[in-house]
Amino acid sequence: MSDDPVNFRIKVTKNGPYRVSGQPHTRLRRMVAGSDGNPVSYQDGAEMQMPAAAYLCRCGHSAKKPFCDGSHARVGFDGTETAGGEVYGDMARTFEGPELSFTDAKPLCARARFCDVKGTVWEQYAQTDDPTVAADFVQEIQMCPSGRLRAVRNADRAVLEPALAPGIGILKDEGKACSGPLQIEGGIVVESADGEVYEHRNRMTLCRCGASKNKPFCDGSHIGIDFQDGL
Repeated sequence: MSDDPVNFRIKVTKNGPYRVSGQPHTRLRRMVAGSDGNPVSYQDGAEMQMPAAAYLCRCGHSAKKPFCDGSHARVGFDGTETAGGEVYGDMARTFEGPELSFTDAKPLCARARFCDVKGTVWEQYAQTDDPTVAADFVQEIQMCPSGRLRAVRNADRAVLEPALAPGIGILKDEGKACSGPLQIEGGIVVESADGEVYEHRNRMTLCRCGASKNKPFCDGSHIGIDFQDGL
């Protein structure tokens, strides 16, 4: 099967797991922390073997994470989707710099903190006429797993998105010593429990701790509850 994102789909089931079809590449992925605890890079682990129809835990209670073991029924998981159908452009605020700008859709934040590595991107954008700052600025934004941030080249208003093959990362946040969300890359289709398709985005994060207030998307709650997947 080709790596065309139309070949893959993540279906949110009502108060249950994510049903993943198409067998996208799925890997354990560590967010490598720098000296200040903020992540500076990703390190991929082994690829996981996915069945033709895989069910990934969404409630945070499965004993077989990242796969579902039916615990959502036992614990009475309320997986009501609260994210709504807003598209990125309606959520995003634009910050204009001299050479590069960026857009910020704050509701999508998964508290990954790549944007804080060298100062913050909210400080860097005003200095993007400096090539070194500009390179760091783009790199930090492109590592944002949720896609909250997008870099824009002012000269032609091109959005500087990384080229990502469709896949799923099972995140571990080394700096916070906890497990993170599902990192969805490459425009994989995400469908709500009621059959609506969420906006296709190159980078997304889906909650798997069960505590997000923005389900099915991650809002960083895994940090506050010290979510551990045991992987």
